[in-house]
Amino acid sequence: MENEVITENKLFGKTFFWMFLGILGSAIIAWYTYSSGLFVNIISNGYFSALLIIELVAVLLFSFLFRKLPPIVVGILYFVYSMINGVTLSTIFALYELNSIIYLFAISALVFAVLSFIGYKTNADLSSWSPYITVFLISGIVLSLINLFLLKNPMFDIVLDWLILALFCGITIYDINKIKLLQTDSYIDQEKIHIYCAMQLYLDFVNIFLRILSIFGKRRD
Repeated sequence: MENEVITENKLFGKTFFWMFLGILGSAIIAWYTYSSGLFVNIISNGYFSALLIIELVAVLLFSFLFRKLPPIVVGILYFVYSMINGVTLSTIFALYELNSIIYLFAISALVFAVLSFIGYKTNADLSSWSPYITVFLISGIVLSLINLFLLKNPMFDIVLDWLILALFCGITIYDINKIKLLQTDSYIDQEKIHIYCAMQLYLDFVNIFLRILSIFGKRRD
């Protein structure tokens, strides 16, 4: 029992460390891309859409080939994704005031910490949440695209922000709880499992932050 607790703590420690590195890298790249004016060239030259496609490809490769790829390749994919995501996130500095971004980032970190604590302390197996999470996530993406290209309704956008924020709060609890089960998964190389977990939590945190920023962020004049 004691060995299991030690192993679990090591896994969580590595996971949160890698998650922190990914978020830190994204933040540095995002600020540099904005402050240097590089983001203007990216948007004006039509590279933004290409970056989004590259991000999607990196996530798909990470998700579907994770079990087959060696740890070093998995680690490279994680950091490639976080760096590219940093470039796309640079747009928030153009849309929102810096003080608002910093303040709401701190709020998001606090919310994430509380959700992580809940997920860690929950002894129940939450694997039954998986199909519901998938359905709600796909529904959220589809509704967001419909509103973006067809409806263009600001009020519907706000409702979606709240619903997706609630969804990712649930996903964070689920992912933290799942980490405790993954450490006993003999089908996953234990040398890279923390990278997989870090990627999941990175995505959870970024989505929580972006939704909180969208709802409460003070926009530039």
